[in-house]
Amino acid sequence: MTVGTDQTRLIVLRGNSGSGKSAVATALRSSCNCRIAWVSQDLIRRTILQEKDRPGGANVGLIHQVARYSLDRGYHVVLDGILRADRYEQMLASLRHDHAGPSFFYYLDVSFAETLRRHSNRPQAAEFGSAEMQSWFRPLDLLTGIDEQVISECSSLQDTVRRILIDSGLPQHASLETRACPELRSSRVLPASGGEGRRTRSRPDRP
Repeated sequence: MTVGTDQTRLIVLRGNSGSGKSAVATALRSSCNCRIAWVSQDLIRRTILQEKDRPGGANVGLIHQVARYSLDRGYHVVLDGILRADRYEQMLASLRHDHAGPSFFYYLDVSFAETLRRHSNRPQAAEFGSAEMQSWFRPLDLLTGIDEQVISECSSLQDTVRRILIDSGLPQHASLETRACPELRSSRVLPASGGEGRRTRSRPDRP
């Protein structure tokens, strides 16, 4: 069943723990002059359900339902989480297929050493450490049936947010509008069935 409209946007941010997904999601919402529902895998799985990440977990269906409900109520959706490809791709593919508007998928490709450095400055540093993060780490865990744009750890938060805003066409606050750099202007959206925008896998040039 179709969800959302041709005006709603679905943005999916994936990557390992400590890769900066939540920071990007927060900055996207504060940068936009529109209604954005932030659907956080961590909030739904760890806080609401207090569930371990496992195949067929209850959080998969709840994430799906929250995202669909938000799109149907006219919200743009930013969905973020580790969202392991082998456990979450079927749900993500269903969202993408049913969404009436464009969908954009991004993978934040950050090395394990850099995720540890970033993690040391997060509140979660008191909850788990390097051993747990090492056990969760999956290098370049791309989806197999949905193309994602791969964003390097060398991309600053500001550049990453600007890239996604320009790709998706979300309205920015007037004070934040800037000209796109050549890298952003070269980003392409390829036509796909169901009205979604399929993304080419591309890495930004290192500065």
